[in-house]
Amino acid sequence: MKIRIGIVGAGSFSDDFIRLFLLHPDVEKVAVADLDPERRKASAEKHGVTELYSSLDEMLKESKDLNCIGIFTQRHLHGPMVLQALEAGKHVFSAVPIACTIEEIEKIVEKVKETRLVYMMGETCYYFPDAIYCRQKYNEGAFGKFVYGEAQYYHDISEMYASFKHSGGENWQRAAGIPPMFYPTHSISMLFGAINEYATKVSCLGLRDDFHTDEIYGEGKNFWDNPFSNQTAIFRMSGGGVARINEFRRVGCHKPSSFITGFYGDFGTYEHSILQHTFQRGISAVKWGLDKQTKMEYLDELLNSEAYVADKKAGTINWERAQSNMEYVKGFCAIQDKGRLPKIYRNDKPFSHFNSHPFLVDDFVRAVVDDKLPPNNAWDAARYMIPGLIAHESSLRDGELMEIPDLGGAPEDWAKLEYTKKDYYEEDVK
Repeated sequence: MKIRIGIVGAGSFSDDFIRLFLLHPDVEKVAVADLDPERRKASAEKHGVTELYSSLDEMLKESKDLNCIGIFTQRHLHGPMVLQALEAGKHVFSAVPIACTIEEIEKIVEKVKETRLVYMMGETCYYFPDAIYCRQKYNEGAFGKFVYGEAQYYHDISEMYASFKHSGGENWQRAAGIPPMFYPTHSISMLFGAINEYATKVSCLGLRDDFHTDEIYGEGKNFWDNPFSNQTAIFRMSGGGVARINEFRRVGCHKPSSFITGFYGDFGTYEHSILQHTFQRGISAVKWGLDKQTKMEYLDELLNSEAYVADKKAGTINWERAQSNMEYVKGFCAIQDKGRLPKIYRNDKPFSHFNSHPFLVDDFVRAVVDDKLPPNNAWDAARYMIPGLIAHESSLRDGELMEIPDLGGAPEDWAKLEYTKKDYYEEDVK
């Protein structure tokens, strides 16, 4: 089976995905749809795409052979478009989030369950080095029982002015004021995906944005009457532990924007601060025979770029360079298994978002081709998004503790996408 995918939205984020889908050995066609004729033209000239449409509606009506749709539009438009594509019988890859209402998410989950079409949310942070590390070590039992974790997505709104102005037009603030907890999947997926649990309750507090003059946040200023630029949520997890998630849009820091600060079990702890990643064994691990001694490990495999390795060997770590443009995390980290990617992806060219893009594309393609359940499937995506929607309601009620509905896990008879050495690509032949 070959993939024939229509990309909806030809903005800066989708640009790299158009390139990667075109390069993949199991993809034979990529089409593009965008409301803006200039963006359609630019995409065609840059990537050599010849099949162009003015909208998703036109693409679904006119295209004769597309079997997949990729949604890269404004985040609050995803839900209806995902449903429209599924109802047209297409497998769907969408940028985050899956949707912005519980009703839309419920409909998507039901449609995927009914049709067995593949839905995958393009959650970049699932493939970040710290998320991979915590997921692997937790599954190995190195942490013991999950006790507490912290993750965050820090992205100052002023950095996003240009993109919102481009897509939102004269009234761009109406879309820019989306509640931070309506976009929580980066930080939530890093923790929840590692422990394979879901949130049951939440208390969330928000910072009312009455100290800036850009008219983005506040009642009557955006589609959601959202007054909060920053929100902090405390979640009770299904296994009994606690997770803290920060979603900040007024914050004086740059990169990394998404990361796990700490991941704590009763036997082991991971902590992260800019370029320092550590794993510790505690006294409990020694007492219960899991380890012979307490210890601290420094995890260079989470920062394995050529620049970092060379500078560390020379004893000349450049902290200014590290914090300004993150040179030390460009290229694949050792913990990222690039060997299972198509050969054409396996170079050290820095992909966006900690080199997650090629893994996202390959997992979606493999899931469709092999009829497997991908990471960040509809059920995972629901468990990453619904907690944020309820958290926002809690912040509107000044932190009231609220129950979080759960749509359950994926069907047990749908095999999950997993990789063994025999599954790795040996050739890149169209």
